[in-house]
Amino acid sequence: MSRATMTNTVGAKYLTTNIEGGEFSYVHAAGSREKLRTALGRDFEHFKIDLRFFDQDSNTAVLIETKQRYNDADIDQLREYVDEEKALFPGNKIIAILANTTNEDLRVWKEVVDDDHELPGETAMDTMAYYTTLFETNRQNNREKVLKNTYALNELLHKKDIDEKLRSQFVGTTLLYVKSVISKLGISDINEETTAQLRNYWATFDAPQIRTGIETTLNDLLDGSNNKEKKIKLLRTNVVGDQKVKKLALDDWLDILIAIVSGIYAYIDEDSSEGQDLLNLFFIAFNKYTGKADKNQAFTPDHITEFACRVTGVNRNSRIFDGACGSGSFLVQGMVKALADCTNMSGTQGQKDAQQDKIKREHIYGVEIEEQAYGLATTNMLIHGDGNSNIEFGSLFDSKKFFHQADPDIILMNPPFNAKPIGIPDRYKTNWGKAKTGKEDPTKGMVFVQFISDCVVEANAERMQKNQAAKTVKMAVILPVAAAIGATKILKDAKQRLLINNTLEAVFTLPNEIFYPGASVSACMMVFTLGQPHYDPETGEPNKATFFGYFKDDAHKKKKKLGRIEQFDKNNASKWKAVEDKWLKLFRNKTVEAGMSAMQEVTHADEWLVEAYMETDYSILTANDFQKTVNNYLAYLVREGVVVENNNKGGANQ
Repeated sequence: MSRATMTNTVGAKYLTTNIEGGEFSYVHAAGSREKLRTALGRDFEHFKIDLRFFDQDSNTAVLIETKQRYNDADIDQLREYVDEEKALFPGNKIIAILANTTNEDLRVWKEVVDDDHELPGETAMDTMAYYTTLFETNRQNNREKVLKNTYALNELLHKKDIDEKLRSQFVGTTLLYVKSVISKLGISDINEETTAQLRNYWATFDAPQIRTGIETTLNDLLDGSNNKEKKIKLLRTNVVGDQKVKKLALDDWLDILIAIVSGIYAYIDEDSSEGQDLLNLFFIAFNKYTGKADKNQAFTPDHITEFACRVTGVNRNSRIFDGACGSGSFLVQGMVKALADCTNMSGTQGQKDAQQDKIKREHIYGVEIEEQAYGLATTNMLIHGDGNSNIEFGSLFDSKKFFHQADPDIILMNPPFNAKPIGIPDRYKTNWGKAKTGKEDPTKGMVFVQFISDCVVEANAERMQKNQAAKTVKMAVILPVAAAIGATKILKDAKQRLLINNTLEAVFTLPNEIFYPGASVSACMMVFTLGQPHYDPETGEPNKATFFGYFKDDAHKKKKKLGRIEQFDKNNASKWKAVEDKWLKLFRNKTVEAGMSAMQEVTHADEWLVEAYMETDYSILTANDFQKTVNNYLAYLVREGVVVENNNKGGANQ
């Protein structure tokens, strides 16, 4: 990154220079070398820093030393500048940055340049307005700060030698303990004083007592929960009983607990639905950081789970089911939305509280087959105020009875795209051929949707026998784009079976790298009305057109090591919220807009993607778009062997 880019990013109006070349000389600021030496109390070697920014309203100084490629020796140079800043301007708050000019790598420290004060979550240059917030510890819903501190917390646990596979569960259960202690001590605001109070409180314990406190907290929270013993056993094994956790000394625990308090809890206002969303963001992000080994992991981003809730109309009366709930992100989002809707109901506060309790006890249902994810889902729901009682451990395909008990109105799912066929019932594999014994589900997850559909059909048959009205169920399910294209016979057959009893309401093409930094698969969201056939029984034609959305731009951008980050406009308003509102308006009104949406009657033989039906908005195309398309097509031809690269001339020949 160039110095000019750094200056524009932090803010040119804050740049302070006192010598030629845009640099800042501490000798010049002091008046002479001797005066600087006296202020420091020692001799010095370096005194000209490349970039110094200062905000007089907050007394924050941002010091940047640039190198082509920095090394450890350059840290000592930056440290000397910080010492000089403190000597001459003792009231200033300091952010110190070592940055490369040949790439975007940088390291950031707060106040002191040493291991304890480095901020590993700071992986990109930011604005002065942002750097001033690093000195604020008041409760606030700061999404990017939560992400950066989540990354920093992961790095801390790495240093403490906590196994990567255990970190998500460890952090989740420890956060529950932190919340319990904060409530017990009656702390309502996290600031420097209350953080010090918490450190002093925990310093009176020893490491075994803290582990016992965590286990006791979990035991109390899980009272009345189904499968309590199973859940306690899992959490005990994966947290307090782990050998490396047992090796943590009291000082290690203090570092971890305070990092959670000041780095995560301090930035989340749990009393707001936005705060609850942020807790979900934190949990999803941490799972991503500790799930890098499995490139097929697809943790659904929190803004996409929220969009799914709004598409399906989640409210306080909704009964929600996720048959492959993973760490519980869909269930958490659904519960948060349902609880928030209680504020809109008429009645006394007591009636509203009663409805919220009912939602937690009777409206949230999930199934998860992977043991570690099951533990995470339990913890995630507890973090968000219970709702864990109706999460079952096992396979969706063995959970028909549980599904009928749940009697859901809304299904929210992101099923595995590559499930092993051995775990799928034979009745769904009659036309799979050799794929029956293959490594991956050839339906790309659609078999999970089919099972849910069959359960709805069976439930409606039972209702009709009792002279009750049939029930339709809304479903939003995330599947790979390959499932929507349906290029294979198995996929076409899967689509055909689904349309017999269910209506395809919509398909949204989702942003590229939606699961970054997890799975790299391209995905879409399908919306069904289950229990309502897609075809007219007399004509055999689709009952209505399906809405298709080209929802690729969600106003999020990839940021090194942090994932995809929400963007804000100059007034600090979320760009995503504006995008989401437009997506929903297009869908609800079934509006056709060039470059964004289409309406089309489709069958199982058709592609279920907007790209096949949408008109192009040529007014927004640029030469770069054309060049990118040509390059992609050429790459495709080379990959398919239609053309062969000529390495000598740098071209390609047929």
